[in-house]
Amino acid sequence: MFAISVIICSHNPREDYLRRTLDGLKAQTLPLKDWELLLVDNASKEPLAKRFDLSWHPNARHFREDKVGKTHALLQGIVEFKGDLLIIVDDDNVLRPDYLQTSLKISADYPFLGAWGGSCVPEFEVEPAPEVRPFLYGLVIEKVHVSYWAKINTGGPAMPPGAGMVVRREVLLYYREQVLKDPLRQALGRNGTRLDSGEDTDMALCGFPLGLGTGRFPELELTHLIAARRLTMDYLEGIYGGFGYGNTVVAAVHDQLRHYPGQFRSSALKIFLLRIIMFLAGKSRAESRIKLAEERGRVAARRDLERLGYYKTTIATNDDTRRN
Repeated sequence: MFAISVIICSHNPREDYLRRTLDGLKAQTLPLKDWELLLVDNASKEPLAKRFDLSWHPNARHFREDKVGKTHALLQGIVEFKGDLLIIVDDDNVLRPDYLQTSLKISADYPFLGAWGGSCVPEFEVEPAPEVRPFLYGLVIEKVHVSYWAKINTGGPAMPPGAGMVVRREVLLYYREQVLKDPLRQALGRNGTRLDSGEDTDMALCGFPLGLGTGRFPELELTHLIAARRLTMDYLEGIYGGFGYGNTVVAAVHDQLRHYPGQFRSSALKIFLLRIIMFLAGKSRAESRIKLAEERGRVAARRDLERLGYYKTTIATNDDTRRN
C-alpha cells in the first residue's frame, strides 16, 4: 500500500502538455517511495507506453483501457491503484510541488471528507477573445481563496473539480460498485469527441452514503494548460452541453430530481421558448448559444433517464396529501 496513488487518464494527448504534467509530478516534495503513478492509455492511436518514459519513478505503471471514455479508464484505475488516496490528474494539469504532501495533511486533518480539491489556475496558449471570457468557467478554472467543506449530497462551493480531485479508497470502491451496475453512469465524462461531464461529481457524491463530505482548499493548487482550440465558442458550446447532460444525470442518480408524468414531452417547445426569451431579453449571441446548449444537454439526459425508468413519479393523490 502507498499513501497516495496518482492516476492520469489520457486519450491521444498533446505531447508537450502531458510532458509538463509528468514534470510537475517529478517535482513533488513527497518522496517517491510514498506514492505510485498510473498512466492509463485510453485507446490512444499511438501507444503512450512507447512515447512516455516513466522509469524515473520506481512505482510507476503504464496500462491500457481500450474502451473509450474517461469513466472506463477511471474504473480500470480503481482496480489497479494501491493507495489510501487517489489523486485524479488530467493530462493538461501541472500540480504545485507540494500538492501530494498537502493532500496527505488534509486527509489527516479532515477525516470526515471523502473527496476534496482546490484551485485550477489557467495558463492560456493564446489570449481568449472577449466573447468567450464570460464562459471560461466551463474550462474548470477557478481560484479558491478560503476553505469550504460540507456533508451534503448536492453541488456548491465545497464540490471539488475533477482536475486534481483527491478521493479516499472507500469512496472509490463504492463508486465503482455502483457504476458497474449502470450503463448511463458509465457513459458520463469525456468520451472521444463527446464533451460530456459529471463523472467527477458522481464520484465525489458517492461519499455521502458513507457519511463523508467534500471540500476545497486554497493550499491545493494546479495549473490548467488550456490549448487554443478550446477557446472557441464551438468548443465551449460542447462543454456546456456536456454540463447540462452530466449534471442532470448526476442529480437523478443521487436522488435530487423527481419526474412528473409528461413533464418532458414538450422539450422541443421549451427550447424554442428559451430561444425567444433570450432574444427578447437582449442576450448576446454567445450567451444564447451557451444557454441553449445547456438546455439541449438537459433535455437529452432527461429523455435517457425517462427511457431507462430512472425517474420516480411523485404526484400525490388527494388522499395521500391529506394523510401527509
